[in-house]
Amino acid sequence: MPTFTALTTLPGKSQAEALGEAMERLEPEPTGIGVFEVEDGSGLWEVGGYFTETPDQAALSLLAAAFGAKPFTVSELPETDWVAHVRRELSPVAAGRFFVYGSHDADRVPAGAEPLLIEAQMAFGTGHHGTTLGCLRALDRLATAGVTGRRVVDIGCGTAVLAMAAARLWPDRVLASDIDEVAVDVARANVTANDLEGRVACVEAAGFDHPDLAAAAPFDLIFANILKGPLVALAPDMAANLQPGGHAILSGILNEQADEVIAVYARSGISLVHREEIVDWTTLTLQKKP
Repeated sequence: MPTFTALTTLPGKSQAEALGEAMERLEPEPTGIGVFEVEDGSGLWEVGGYFTETPDQAALSLLAAAFGAKPFTVSELPETDWVAHVRRELSPVAAGRFFVYGSHDADRVPAGAEPLLIEAQMAFGTGHHGTTLGCLRALDRLATAGVTGRRVVDIGCGTAVLAMAAARLWPDRVLASDIDEVAVDVARANVTANDLEGRVACVEAAGFDHPDLAAAAPFDLIFANILKGPLVALAPDMAANLQPGGHAILSGILNEQADEVIAVYARSGISLVHREEIVDWTTLTLQKKP
């Protein structure tokens, strides 16, 4: 079955959300609508619809004009077995001592590596993206330097690959949280697939707002691989939940955004230890003043 997308951009969250709601009344009806902020500092929002029938171009043009949006770009997506495609395209990733792989590459795990199994259909968080790769490398550097994580949490955990990596290194239970219920389900499935049940606990939470996280705080290592905006907003809570001398590994930061994030965290008493750029993305390792 063919799939069509119709995408546009416009300034302002409220206008974008209103356009998304108006698209729900189109004929043929879209099977899904997304409204997202464009993370480039432009203030623009992207609105997109997904259709199983060719969308009505005239109706889309009227909506774009009515809401002050750019003309919709309509594309037909090829029919693709995405899991098979990802399996072909995503080779295993080595990040320091860690080896991230899919089950189809189980015979390629090197001796002595710390294996992390993430299936192809859970592609974001496999280690191929510069943010995840950077976080795994940062964790490897800390462990090599003699850091031991006794109370570790992964905020915005996604696939839980970072929480599982910490659990491979150290014996204490690691916490992983995500604001999205589906992500938490994915994280739990990955924990089970990696035989880490009881070692990694996954909870649904916004930031640190969960009784399990409150009971475990303060942490000596906090991961947050999210985006610049949430990271900046999270700085005061990060400072409150990180023990003196503890480390934070942050990513989801475009290279040009890194200095701002560093400055915000420095004002909260969490200072830069190391930064690494991988293509467009920066990973920061920070430490709270002892």
